[in-house]
Amino acid sequence: MKKIFSILGLFVLPFISSAQDLLGSSEHDIVLSEGISMESFFRGVLGMAVLLAIAFLFSRNRKRISWRVVGIGLAFQLVLALGVLYVPFIQAIFEIGGRAFVKIIDFTQEGTKFLFASFISNTIDSPLINFAIMILPTIIFFSALTSVLFYLGIIQKIVFGLAWVMTKTMKISGAESLSVAGNIFLGQTESPLMIKAYLERMNKSEIYLVMVGGMATVAGGVLAAYIGFLGGDDPVQRVMFAKHLLTASVMAAPGAVVISKILVPQTDEINTDIKVTKEKVGSNFLDALSNGTTEGLKLAVNVAAMLLVFIAFIAMINYFFFKIGDITSLNEKILALTNGKYQGLNLQFILGYTFAPLMWLLGVNSADITLVGSVLGEKIISSEFVGYISLGHLKDGGAFMYQKSIIMATYMLCGFANFASIGIQIGGIGSLAPGKRTQLAKFGFLALIGGTLASLLSATIIGMIMG
Repeated sequence: MKKIFSILGLFVLPFISSAQDLLGSSEHDIVLSEGISMESFFRGVLGMAVLLAIAFLFSRNRKRISWRVVGIGLAFQLVLALGVLYVPFIQAIFEIGGRAFVKIIDFTQEGTKFLFASFISNTIDSPLINFAIMILPTIIFFSALTSVLFYLGIIQKIVFGLAWVMTKTMKISGAESLSVAGNIFLGQTESPLMIKAYLERMNKSEIYLVMVGGMATVAGGVLAAYIGFLGGDDPVQRVMFAKHLLTASVMAAPGAVVISKILVPQTDEINTDIKVTKEKVGSNFLDALSNGTTEGLKLAVNVAAMLLVFIAFIAMINYFFFKIGDITSLNEKILALTNGKYQGLNLQFILGYTFAPLMWLLGVNSADITLVGSVLGEKIISSEFVGYISLGHLKDGGAFMYQKSIIMATYMLCGFANFASIGIQIGGIGSLAPGKRTQLAKFGFLALIGGTLASLLSATIIGMIMG
């Protein structure tokens, strides 16, 4: 393990020392040259060590862990993070992807304006416009677009290329690499459809990676919604967050491999053949478009219902916590202790201080550790949607001291790792492979841990490079 970090250190340090040449002359260069990036780098190394140590602690077979796979996976993530932050042509690629997402959101809004013209013209009730009228239709359109791209075979070709790279470099099976690569674009129950013929024959390590890959990533449709939460109506902010969200989704693929192969190491022979399913999502273009629209509508309604229930439950829990704070006089003490960040005893306060030590270890600035910890906690107990809504509100309210904290939180939340996803995976993947349902149930909580660690690993690396 020490050897891996020393090699990665030698690999990363030249990039950081030459960052001022890539960025041009500015005040930011002086900060880099005065060593803040070095501090950030070593905090990041500490955070990576902590996350890998947690994974090692929960490992089912520590003696069979392939540290070669871990090292290659971390190198992939580091190269991607460095490229997105400091290498112009890689930045351009992800910015083009980000602008494409933003443009598609604009296309969606044209259809939304046609259907809900009276809502759009009424700017008084902005929360309704921003979410129910502007965000949910984005999910429907992205679902339809993804279905069409899948029908045309475009997604399969991209996924095949990514899977080929992971199979050749990280020595994982073709089927599990296809699933993990597919999760960059598809949801945690849609991606396994590409390998459903292999699911019943998968060993424990492979089926676990399928689960962690689903937990550590998000689908393209909801990714667009998060851009709306964080970027709002500002075109520059939307492109910036689109770029980071897209990067987070891509970084999660090798991160999921790293964490899963520590938690459940590969002990059996694997099949490295990569065969993408020929199954279509429709009989023709229009059928695929119709199917995608229907599935998107179901997802949008499910998201809306889930948010309604979870936010209502959080409000109910906070009501009782606040009453307890009143009775015990904790509310006044918390208000004074946090300088007004928290109005009293509530779930966000408890989660924030519970995760605060871990946030500090991962490189979040001390002034923001409780805020980042609270949105992470909300994501785990409810969903990433709730976490991103809270992050957007905190960002817009100027609660964070550092922009870096907002970016790191964006990466931490970019994944489906929450308690509800355990049931979704058991039901969704279990319906494709009934013989694996028991194994899926046994791995449920461990997959939640794996998906969370993978997202945290991406956030730690990006924070380490940002300075």
